[in-house]
Amino acid sequence: MASASALAADYEPPIYADQPIEEYVPVEVGSGWYLRGDIGYNFSVKSKGDFTYRSFDPLTATYNAERFDTGSLGSGISGGLGFGYNFTDYFRADATFDVFRTSFDGTTSSPLACAPGPDFAGTGCRSEDSADATAYSVMANAYVDLGTYVGFTPYIGAGLGATYVNWDTLGSNAYCVGATCPPPGAFQAGTQYDGGKSWRFTWALMAGLAYDISNNLKVDLGYRFRDIEGGEMFEFDRASQLAGATGIQGNDPGFRTHEVRIGLRYALW
Repeated sequence: MASASALAADYEPPIYADQPIEEYVPVEVGSGWYLRGDIGYNFSVKSKGDFTYRSFDPLTATYNAERFDTGSLGSGISGGLGFGYNFTDYFRADATFDVFRTSFDGTTSSPLACAPGPDFAGTGCRSEDSADATAYSVMANAYVDLGTYVGFTPYIGAGLGATYVNWDTLGSNAYCVGATCPPPGAFQAGTQYDGGKSWRFTWALMAGLAYDISNNLKVDLGYRFRDIEGGEMFEFDRASQLAGATGIQGNDPGFRTHEVRIGLRYALW
């Protein structure tokens, strides 16, 4: 009995854990980042006001404020790239770089003759002007996703940024106006004006619908309204510069574009 008691005293009962050991789950770093690419069409590009220019009088070395009689902008294709981050299932933001082209067509008129000489006495002058421009926009955008329904996610958004507008050479053709033109309506001369370049403040509003192709890939069909401030359009021609004219001669009033876009958004990880 004494021996059995000693053995019982040496025995320790097994220990049972009250809680199961938690499984280690690695933390996912960087989740939510995505890349995007878009192509679009600016189906409406409107000016925000009148296209203006300065005329120069070399005899008095003075400038006069003038405006184009007509001025219109053409539609065109656009494209862009960007990267963004999904902060939640309902809020995301991205930075984008976009480019689009537009064209200008305008006319001016003057009671003065297109060319000196007795043959043009009492005649006026009309010009037809044209130029192309390329616009590069850098934007920061924020979006609210309005929930996903059978793979479709409608959204709204807004953006702020800047646009670098690069005008190509403006070509101007002058035509004689009046009954005594030799002959009436005849082409008189063509003049080239170097294009202007400037950065402009830009803001935008967006709305659209995304569809889940897979867990990582979405197709995005959207609309964007963009407002670009006005700026430099063209310089004085060489003859006017030699006569003493300086600075920018023409300015555009800025653009408002309406654009439809389709693109892809790819989640990185």
